[in-house]
Amino acid sequence: MLNWAYPDFAIVGLMLVISLVLLLLYSRRSGRIARALGRRATALGWKLPLRLLSTAGLLLALLGPSLGVSPQQVRTMGKDVWLLVDVSRSMDATDVAPSRLLRAQYELRQLAARFPADRLGLIVFSGDAVVQCPLTHDQEALQVFIGTLHTGLLPAAATTLRAPLDLVLEKLMQQVTPGTPTNAPRTTAAVVLSDGEDFGENLEASLHALARTGTRVYTVGVGTAAGSKIPASNGRFVRDGRGQTVVSQLQEAPLLQLAAQTGGQYVELNDQHNGMGTLASTLRNLQAPTEQTRTIAVADNRYRWPLAAALMLLAIDVVLTITVIRP
Repeated sequence: MLNWAYPDFAIVGLMLVISLVLLLLYSRRSGRIARALGRRATALGWKLPLRLLSTAGLLLALLGPSLGVSPQQVRTMGKDVWLLVDVSRSMDATDVAPSRLLRAQYELRQLAARFPADRLGLIVFSGDAVVQCPLTHDQEALQVFIGTLHTGLLPAAATTLRAPLDLVLEKLMQQVTPGTPTNAPRTTAAVVLSDGEDFGENLEASLHALARTGTRVYTVGVGTAAGSKIPASNGRFVRDGRGQTVVSQLQEAPLLQLAAQTGGQYVELNDQHNGMGTLASTLRNLQAPTEQTRTIAVADNRYRWPLAAALMLLAIDVVLTITVIRP
């Protein structure tokens, strides 16, 4: 399939206009000379098609036509960072302005922009966990997914911190294909942004499995110890089964456990404390892994063909001369 790698439409358009103006001037000049010598214009202007073809060849080469693709090996270095975001109803609490989730969303955008050379992925969780964006170098795509975060992404259920950790572990295991040679493993980190409410199973098994892979878990406690009510869609506040208004408070204990048992770090995020800058510095200082080799498909640029044809036509133009006055 023939593709085009347009370098700049403005430059190509300018060159085309200049070429047409020069060819027009050349035609008019050849016609005047022919009339002054009493000869036909075709006797002096036969080089015009030659020069038109050479100009077309140069423009074609500038457009950079590519035909087909070829595999090419590239060496990459970098980290894999999974962003695990709590989207349970409690993240709508307003003890962090404008809400816990909106503040986390803003800070995530800033954090992701600091790691353009690393692969980042996004997992959302509540009673379950799903991959919202797989590991990618595409910052624009990741930013779009971060912008879609809201507490209605998953069905309402009791929040569990184990679900996203198990999902990260599952993705790590998928990177290893039995029976095939593997490159050095990439450094992997998981950043959990949550208010710490955990109604799931014990985390010990998941933490031990992650520790064996070398994955470090960094936790961000979003909220305050005083907590706040959770706004409901009807303009009131969320109530429990007994009809009492729910006050959601930051639960630091499980978040501290996650960080401590994997060699990670715990920071706070609220209106008084923002540890995201410290977290970003820590992640940046994680030692990158050994270089890895991966194969990518690269388009084959065929600009040499039209360029060679244009140069050959220009050479013919120089070698062949026009006899204006016979001796």
